Amino acid sequence: MGKTLVIFDIDGTLVYSNKIDSQCFAEVYETMYRRPFPTIDWTQYPHVTDTTIFRTVVRQHFGRTTEEAEMQEFQHHFVALLESRRKSNPEEFREVPHARRAVERLQDDERFVVAIGTGGWIRPAKVKLRHVQILTESLVLVGADGHEQRQGIIGQVMETVAATEKIDRTVYVGDAIWDVHTTRRMNMNFVGIRRNGDFEVLEKEGTRVVLQDYADYDRFVEALFQAEPPKIL
Repeated sequence: MGKTLVIFDIDGTLVYSNKIDSQCFAEVYETMYRRPFPTIDWTQYPHVTDTTIFRTVVRQHFGRTTEEAEMQEFQHHFVALLESRRKSNPEEFREVPHARRAVERLQDDERFVVAIGTGGWIRPAKVKLRHVQILTESLVLVGADGHEQRQGIIGQVMETVAATEKIDRTVYVGDAIWDVHTTRRMNMNFVGIRRNGDFEVLEKEGTRVVLQDYADYDRFVEALFQAEPPKIL
């Protein structure tokens, strides 16, 4: 019998740092390019990945594409600022309640394979995961490095895991509307996480199962088996 692959998003799903994370992204951009960052409302971008957001803003301001070295320099400053803010404002980088325990328990359960697929770049993602003590050494972790769309990120996770594991079922766990849209397009099972309890944000997009956090681990596992692809309403 094959296993269930559980792919977690990070921001808002495992770690709550969206606001300060977004502010750091914008601040680094404004420092490097001397232009006002247009908006940290990520829904205004063609795809919600760090790669697409960065390339879109550079194209808008300067009418050109970005080189890999340029993106790496931006990441270097972005990671440095995140580390600085993490140390000075640790309360801004919070674990979604019981997320670490949920990841660890799934890893110990032979029915599951755990992976992470995030729209962020890997280096800043690891900063946030380390802060809440979610270890990634034994996990497949794919980010926006080399990807503009979330479908490509999730697809790479699935391909990498399938090379060593027999997978019968895949569930993506995320918190945002763009996670719903991505999993719907991929016809992939989805569990929503809304730490503030505003379940309707995802439910009105067609999500069947939404939880507040991972405090009730048994309920979370039940949700993984109940999950379906988001419906078109």
